[in-house]
Amino acid sequence: GAGRRVYPGFVQVGAFMAMNRQRHIDAFRNYYVALMASDHEATEPIRRFYEEYLAVSDLPAEFYLETVRLVFQEYSLARGKLRWRGRKVDPSAIRRTALLTVEGEKDDICSLGQTLAAQDLCSKLRQFLKTHYIQAGAGHYGVFSGKRWSNQIYPVVREVIHTSE
Repeated sequence: GAGRRVYPGFVQVGAFMAMNRQRHIDAFRNYYVALMASDHEATEPIRRFYEEYLAVSDLPAEFYLETVRLVFQEYSLARGKLRWRGRKVDPSAIRRTALLTVEGEKDDICSLGQTLAAQDLCSKLRQFLKTHYIQAGAGHYGVFSGKRWSNQIYPVVREVIHTSE
């Protein structure tokens, strides 16, 4: 991989952190204060969060640029134009699986309704196989990590899996 063009992980993290700058400043300040007070109970959740949040990888430049172009600029899937290995991707062909779409109320990257749109794209899927869930108070990252994921969202995921088996 030496010399390959990439979208650096640190740039991605920097962009995410800039979107919620004050929140991260406050978190690091709270971490430092708790660390100086030897309050391990307060430092541990912050440390765990940033250990995961900051663990990003570089993405191959071609993959990143192609994803931005196809998904966010051309809306290829929504317009029925997305192709994979030369074949058209057709969500309406999905007929026998459960579909769960999850959104965070405070997601600043994927606005409400963006994920729900998958339910309309899977037009041949019977309604009883479709579930949509909005997590109150959750942002983009919090939808699949942390306490809200563990205590509120994952039980919904587990239930959809169990009821569709």
